Amino acid sequence: MVKFDYSESTITKSEVDAIRSQVLEAKRLVENGGGAGDDFLGWVKLPENYDKEEFVRIKEAAKNIQGNSDVLVVIGIGGSYLGARAAIEMINSSFFNALPKEKRGCPSVVFAGNNISANYMNELLEYLSDKDFSVNVISKSGTTTEPAIAFRLLSALLEKKYGTCDGRVFITTDKSRGAMKKYADEKGFPTFVVPDDIGGRYSVLTAVGLLPIAVAGIDIDAMMKGACDAMKEYSSDENACIEYAAVRNILYRKGKTVEILANYEPRLHYIGEWWKQLYGESEGKNGMGIFPAAVDFSTDLHSLGQYIQQGRRVMFETVLTVKEPDKDVTIINSEENTDGLNFLSGKTMNYVNSRAFLGTLLAHTDGQVPNLVLEIEKMDAYNFGFLAYFFEKACGISGYTLGVNPFDQPGVEAYKKNMFALLNKPGYEEAGAALYARLKNNLK
Repeated sequence: MVKFDYSESTITKSEVDAIRSQVLEAKRLVENGGGAGDDFLGWVKLPENYDKEEFVRIKEAAKNIQGNSDVLVVIGIGGSYLGARAAIEMINSSFFNALPKEKRGCPSVVFAGNNISANYMNELLEYLSDKDFSVNVISKSGTTTEPAIAFRLLSALLEKKYGTCDGRVFITTDKSRGAMKKYADEKGFPTFVVPDDIGGRYSVLTAVGLLPIAVAGIDIDAMMKGACDAMKEYSSDENACIEYAAVRNILYRKGKTVEILANYEPRLHYIGEWWKQLYGESEGKNGMGIFPAAVDFSTDLHSLGQYIQQGRRVMFETVLTVKEPDKDVTIINSEENTDGLNFLSGKTMNYVNSRAFLGTLLAHTDGQVPNLVLEIEKMDAYNFGFLAYFFEKACGISGYTLGVNPFDQPGVEAYKKNMFALLNKPGYEEAGAALYARLKNNLK
């Protein structure tokens, strides 16, 4: 479950009561439709209504990949990879990919198609040269530049290595149309569905996320159970999901335009990356929205702590904490006591981490940075499913409360049009000439 808390010195009950009717109307739009973008609400009932037959096929494909591959390469960008990576890194060991396969019990999982770096691709191709690997390419259209380039290069390596891609390419794409679906059908590759009514950033609990998560040895049944329990819990008109959406909108109206998602566990880093896309793409439009940032504490207290404490007062923090570590470590006594830390002897690292969290919360609150706290029980599959659904539903409610369509992303296309023009893609010649004229003073 997710426990949500905030200080009434930051937000009063009367302020929450004042916005309550707006938030409940937003919740109604999320659950029943009638708002902008309501053709993308398939995720709302997904934990109950997911395709059970495809779910079985996902687990079968995962077993096949586990049996013949040392590595699974997940090709995708944005919502096509962030959710899976967040789940895998939260639930598995920080050193999951560094372990030999016999200790992992499954392939390592690496990612491609989320950048256009020549260095990264060369390093990946070299890494895979002496390993058995499979590819899961995730693209609704098949024409998105970053994953399409990566798939060209990796499928060529598969052909060179094995003489064929058969048995090693798994495609998650549109159910019935698009370049990638047509290609998969022609080649006879196994396909899984990106649902028409679920946008990429809400898709982690579909085949988009579930196949790579299952390959990484994670219990996807438990994950869906967590999401289903969250769906039921957040159907009432009194719950943490509604409170979180309400409080962040109140803070936004008070001029707090930056939200920092903070954590005290390195394995939660990609939860922050996934959350940034979910909230950034959903709310950042029409000149409005809270800017989502993420930090890893206590690490980033030594780099960003000064700014958070005394910089511009435009931010608030949402701190994601974990009630129970997988394992704890007791700090030993030192006869020399060179570091002066013998006062910690016999205490656990989790205890010290929790005191760092509480001390930071008080310091930042004193520095006029409101702190909200989200607590999950453990970093396991069940709690990931619960947390993912919490953030998704709160995002939809928050976006409607803000007054935007939380399910479109029209601004994403601007960079693509400029990139195609500068690459002289057919049909973009005139636009390219205009852009090069603007850039001529900056190009050699």
